[in-house]
Amino acid sequence: MDLFSFDESFYNKKVSLIAGIDEAGRGSIAGPVVAAGVIFPKGFKIPYLNDSKQLSIQRREKLFAIIKKKSLAYSIKAVDNKTIDKINILQATFLAMYGAVSGLPIQPNLCLIDGNYIIPNFSLNQVAIVKGDAKSASIAAASILAKVARDNIMIKYARKYSVYKFEKHKGYATKWHIESLKMCGVCPIHRLTFAPVKNVVSQIKFGI
Repeated sequence: MDLFSFDESFYNKKVSLIAGIDEAGRGSIAGPVVAAGVIFPKGFKIPYLNDSKQLSIQRREKLFAIIKKKSLAYSIKAVDNKTIDKINILQATFLAMYGAVSGLPIQPNLCLIDGNYIIPNFSLNQVAIVKGDAKSASIAAASILAKVARDNIMIKYARKYSVYKFEKHKGYATKWHIESLKMCGVCPIHRLTFAPVKNVVSQIKFGI
């Protein structure tokens, strides 16, 4: 079953508009978590659509533009690192997803959520799809919007905090990123409650 056929299998008398919901940046140690929602017209297809992690940067950016232009509706919501530190990453992810769905100009009958969990305390019908970005067209599209939008945010941060080279690793815990943390300490977009950041801060504090 291809990605579009997977979504079509959910259509019935009560379901005519399906929104795919996914996030990007959950495992990063800096910057926001970003979620997106996408509603496609029934029967619509886009060539090369796939999980954002399986696509080249160039392909993602081309699909990003096509999805925004051709979808019935889309929405993107970012939740910053300070909120992540305050309420934890899982709750921040739910908050971003809630914002992405709420921001859709058209209300869907069903939300397909990538992962193990549905959005808590939310009135719309939802189904959690494990590895949904590799199964569902609308979730795959949402993964692309979230990924490209978040990458663009991190590229802007890279200009402000150039020493960390956020344009290279997008805030994930690469060797370079950890070494730059050890040398320069944290900056305002680092997630202070995440273990790699906490460990480096502790090492700096105690002179390790």
